[in-house]
This record gives sequence, C-alpha cells and structure tokens, in this order.
Amino acid sequence: MTSHTPSTTKPTPTPMPMPPTGEIVSRLLHTLGDPDPARGAEDITVVGADPLVPSVHRLADAMSAAIGVFGRQTAAVGEQRGHPRQRVQVRAGAAIDQLMATHHTTLSGRPLGALLDDPTLLGNNDFYRARDGRWIFIITTYPHLRDAVHSVLRCGLDAVGIARAAADWDAFTLEEAICARGGVACVVRSRDEWLAHPAGRHVAGRPVVEIERVGDGPVRPLAPISAADEALTGVRVLDLTHVIAGPVAARLLAQFGADVLHLTRPDRPDPIPMIAMTGGGKRNAYCDLRDDHDRTAFHAALQDADVFAHAYRGLARHGADAEELVRRRPGLITLEYHAWGAEGPWGERGGFDQLACSATGFAVEEWTDRPSLPPTYLVNDYLAAYLGAAAVATTLRRRATEGGSWRIRVTLAGVCHWVQDLGLLAREDVRDLPRPGRAAFAELTTTGTDFGPLTEPATPFAYSGRAVPQPGRRSPLGSAALQWG
Repeated sequence: MTSHTPSTTKPTPTPMPMPPTGEIVSRLLHTLGDPDPARGAEDITVVGADPLVPSVHRLADAMSAAIGVFGRQTAAVGEQRGHPRQRVQVRAGAAIDQLMATHHTTLSGRPLGALLDDPTLLGNNDFYRARDGRWIFIITTYPHLRDAVHSVLRCGLDAVGIARAAADWDAFTLEEAICARGGVACVVRSRDEWLAHPAGRHVAGRPVVEIERVGDGPVRPLAPISAADEALTGVRVLDLTHVIAGPVAARLLAQFGADVLHLTRPDRPDPIPMIAMTGGGKRNAYCDLRDDHDRTAFHAALQDADVFAHAYRGLARHGADAEELVRRRPGLITLEYHAWGAEGPWGERGGFDQLACSATGFAVEEWTDRPSLPPTYLVNDYLAAYLGAAAVATTLRRRATEGGSWRIRVTLAGVCHWVQDLGLLAREDVRDLPRPGRAAFAELTTTGTDFGPLTEPATPFAYSGRAVPQPGRRSPLGSAALQWG
C-alpha cells in the first residue's frame, strides 16, 4: 500500500552507477530498433558532460543523448535516400539550452510568459502544502484547468489564495477532487511511493519509447532525393498535438523537410507565443473531430499521411484511435504522447511535465527547502520531443524495408524514470554550481515570423559535412485549409 505519511525533511539522494554518455546513446538506439546501433553510436559525439547546473539528475547527458540520436536517425534517413553519411556533434551546454527554451525564447523582445492572455495562470503553477503536510503541484495554465481548480478550492485564483485553500485539504483528496473536475494536479511522491503505486508500476515496466508494429501495411520505400533536399522531404505529418512535447517533435520533423499540417480545435487553441515557438515550418488548420465536416476532411487528409502525431485522450470516441486509423490507412505511423501511459490506471488523467516530476520522485530528489523542479524548470517535454521525433525517423526507415503499420508511444512519467535510471549525482558535487539564468550556454538565433522576430536557442547539433537546416516559417492558427498543399 502507498504510504501517505508526510515527507517534510530534506532527503539525500544516493549516488548511483552512471553509464557514460556513449552507453546511453547505444541503449537508446537499441530501444528504437536501429538496424545498426553500433554504427549509429559511432556517428554521435557529445562535447561536454554533467554537471552543468545544480541538479542531481543527469540533465545534460540525457538531453545530449536524445538530441544526438535524433540527429543521427534523421541523417540515416537522408543517407538511405542518397545523402552522404553524416556524423553528429552535440554540445552539452546547447542541450541544456533546449531544456530551457521557454526561458530563453522571446517574441518581439518580450518573454513568452508575458505575452499570454493571462500571465497569472502560468504564475500560479506551483507546489502547495496541504493540511496533512504533503505537497501537491497544481496547474492552472489554461482557462479550463483554472476553472477546474476554482470549482474545487473556491478561492481567489492567485498563489496566495490557492495556498490558503489547499492548506485546508488533505493532499491526496485534493488531487482526486481536481482531477475528477477535469483539472490536473499531482501529490509529490517519493520514488519508492510511486513505484508502489499501480500507475507507477505500469510506467516503470515499459521502455522510454515504445515502438510496436500494430498491423500490416505496404513497404513504403524512401525515394531518392537531391543534395538540396532535406532528409524528410516528402514525408507528410498530421500534427494533432498541443503545448510542448508533441508540437516540438512535429516542428523537428518539419525542420528536416517533412510537410507538417498542424491541427487545432478552434475552441482550445494554444496561446500565440506557443504557436510561434513550436510552429516552425508547419501549416496550421482548424480541426474539431466532433464536427462531421472536419472529421470527413481529417480522414481525407489521412489517406496521404505518413505520420499522425497526437497528444489527446479520448480520440477513440471520434474514430481517431490508432487501431481505427491504421485500418483506414495501412502503413501509417502514429506517434502518441501521454502523461501516464495510455492504458494504465491513470490513462484517462491529464498531465504536464511538472506533474510527472512530482509523481515519480524527481521533485523529491531535487529537494531544496521543499520539493523542487529541476533548475531548467522543464525536462520531460523536450526530451520526449526529441525521443519521439527520433523514433519517427527510425520507424520510417523500418517501414521502408519491413512494411507494416506502427505505433510509437512516449510518456512524460516514463521520461522521468529514464533520467532517474541514468544515476544520481552527489548533491555536494552540484550544490555550488550557478543556477542557469538569462544567459544561454550556447548561441541564440533570431528569425522573422508572422508574429514578430523570434529569438530562441539555435539547433543544438551539427553535421560533419552538411548544414543543419533552420526552422521554417511560423504561421497563424487557421491560416491553412485542412488538406495537403
């Protein structure tokens, strides 16, 4: 049984054996089903290593490995289509910058958070102490999440009001109440508590990226391309994702040549700053699968899609679950993002990066004077994005020789497990490192967009003999039709 005993003292993480970055890369390639993982690992070099920031977790090593594998898998697609072999170099500092992209990115010189319709919603996301001494992370980022919290706590929705109201609840009761109203919150658990929980056991028993052949499908060879083409030229991606992990994965695919059509429900749009940050190279169409006309247009577009990426629960109600989609489009690759696993005890529960850190013990391991997020603030979203995009590239290669219909799943909680399993650094070895601040470790780049000039961390890897492409144009929501151009 999971203990509900309050944890109010600062824990001391026990250092664990730590595989070198090269071994992390090799394991990832095996997980993805790379046909030649030894050759792949030879092609990836990481410059720099942890610790770079005051975290007991191997944030730079994990992110560097994920970035390197994505770069290599994309280059391998290009090589399969006629490009010369490329080696990939990743800078560990640039990998940390990717984890902090929301911090370093500005639009028209202003921080992204300041441009939200209601910046206070983001500012209320925090750890709150409950009556029983436990901590709970509550998220109010979007209006419907704010309303769910308000319907339970009946308080002024500022940090002080939430703190006062949460202090009158037992943490686990509050977690259940907010989630039952369609909101998202998570009690801070130790790693042992999480692994004893049914949802924790479900996630822990799975690889960080699950790739499964879910049906038959034709062999779809990767056609030769010119030297001027990017590796994923001609690959069509339907992108029904939101927030960060899924949109960034699709943006990475677009950056390397894929034709990405991003779909947004018109009554639940992401804020403009998020679209500017994650929309590079995509076209943006409205799509509400509850609407007969939109659903018909979606299924028509599906007939020419190679990949369908999504980050929503309940798509089966609208005929858009993986089983139905591969029946309609044999050979389709689906990329799914979940917080807690699609079929586990918390499969119907929403979640965000911070909640995965809270549930899995990550926030306890980062403890300062209370549970803490990593000094980069985010970790799972960007790791999940690069891992999912790398899995798509690998699966395109496999489909070109094996055929089949494929499903890729990445969970935010699973990413936490993966980072934890890389081993913990000794707290005394990291506590005096400076916290990452306004200055980036590597370079920032500025490009023009339909929303104004966007400054963001540059692409964090380089090829040995080919320029890495820049992200493409950012377009407003609803500016494209729900069809291929």
